[in-house]
Amino acid sequence: MWSAPPRPGTRGGGRRPERACLHGGRGGRHQRRFPPPSPLPPPPSVPHPPPRHEWSVPRALFNPRRCRTAGPSPDTGGALGATGGSALRLGAGTAATMLPLGLLLLLACCGAARGNLSRDESQPTTSDETVVTGGTVVLKCQVEDPDDSSLQWSNPAQQTLYFGEKRALRDNRIQLEKSTPKELTISISDVVLSDEGEYTCSLFTMPVRTAKALVTVLGVPQKPQIFGHEQPIDEEKLARLTCRSSGSKPAAQLRWRKGNKELKDEGTEVVEDPNGKTFTVSSRVEFRVTKEDNEAEVTCTVDHESLQNTERSTTQKLQVHYKPTAKIEPHPQYPREGEKLQLQCDGQGNPIPQEFLWEKEGSDAPLQLSSDSVLIFPFLNKSDSGTYVCTATSSMGSVVAKYNLDVSDASPVPSTSSTYHAVIGGVVAVIVFLLLSLLIVLGHYLIRHKGMCIRHGETVTSRHRPKPAEVMCTYLTHEAKGSDDAPDADTAIINAEGGQAGGDDKKEYFI
Repeated sequence: MWSAPPRPGTRGGGRRPERACLHGGRGGRHQRRFPPPSPLPPPPSVPHPPPRHEWSVPRALFNPRRCRTAGPSPDTGGALGATGGSALRLGAGTAATMLPLGLLLLLACCGAARGNLSRDESQPTTSDETVVTGGTVVLKCQVEDPDDSSLQWSNPAQQTLYFGEKRALRDNRIQLEKSTPKELTISISDVVLSDEGEYTCSLFTMPVRTAKALVTVLGVPQKPQIFGHEQPIDEEKLARLTCRSSGSKPAAQLRWRKGNKELKDEGTEVVEDPNGKTFTVSSRVEFRVTKEDNEAEVTCTVDHESLQNTERSTTQKLQVHYKPTAKIEPHPQYPREGEKLQLQCDGQGNPIPQEFLWEKEGSDAPLQLSSDSVLIFPFLNKSDSGTYVCTATSSMGSVVAKYNLDVSDASPVPSTSSTYHAVIGGVVAVIVFLLLSLLIVLGHYLIRHKGMCIRHGETVTSRHRPKPAEVMCTYLTHEAKGSDDAPDADTAIINAEGGQAGGDDKKEYFI
């Protein structure tokens, strides 16, 4: 780049110093400045140099303390790191190109400072915790570079709990879990609502670094209570029930169920408890009851995050009053003349009927009025036949039941017991017949197979065998010897003796 030769009275082509004239007087000392003389025009063959400019960067925007990582730039001759003046001056030839570079370095410096702050290895870290009343919470503080300093935990009241491994607050609920140069972990058991707040972990470096841990304590709701079921409800009337649960933090949710059916509530009310931390929740439900709702179970369930997916509920049974019903049962079922008969008026309802009126149609006077539901006939006769009426009465009203009595003759009527006896007799007869048939067949078989014993030409039956001597016996059967053709026993024996030579004899030795 071309530069003009220095003018007389200047250094390095700089601006000529201003002329000053001093005047003295009583009023003080005055200084008069004269404008510099007009510059000489350059030679015709030499182009004009670009005008000189002065650029200044305010010191407040370029503070070397804020940008510790930024050093002097070779392009600016160390001007970016200068601290001797309140402004940064750039030459005319480099002003247009160096100003954007300076701003870029300024932005990069501040960004680097922020990045170093977020990745500060000496900054402790904690986490927020949620605990249920009566439970245990664990507070953990960690740091990557402790810088030869100790960690400390303090409670929301800024009371020191632990400084390193040393206990500072006498509270047996607070225990040390782990203490190392890089970690300090403590636990608080039997947590109460007053333990809620911000706990601080501090690292005593220069400056002191801290981290906050918010502990949220959940209030466990009490078992709900149902009101409005104490008195029985009349049929077709409205049942108004209220469910209430206190001690929850935050406020709990209530839901209703009758049997397996969900009920929609009419409204929920939340009131802060006197301790100023927990809440009491109330829910109302209305529905019209019927006879079938008697002894029905109504359940109120409380839902809250502190219950950890467990159900806490209360169940009550409804008492519904409804009109009675009645029917008449005879004992025995088939009454006969001369027997005893009882007519039972079976009354049902809530409440149960306590008064029974017995009448016979066609009769002017009532037969019986009492709390006894049984009408007794000691000895039936034909004149007792007719229609009998029972009127059962309770606080919910009266009901009428009728029975038509028809007295039968005294002749026996087939009953189930006689039929049973007949069946038993038939079975016994069949068994006896089978036994007799078996005995007859067995006797016939024994008679046809009766044996004979022949000894030295004598015929001896097997029932008269000699005891001591050895006898050779030959058994002759009717089929083998042809005794069926003999007219008598002697002839059969003679025929048998004659036929011994031509037949095969069966021999047996008796000892």
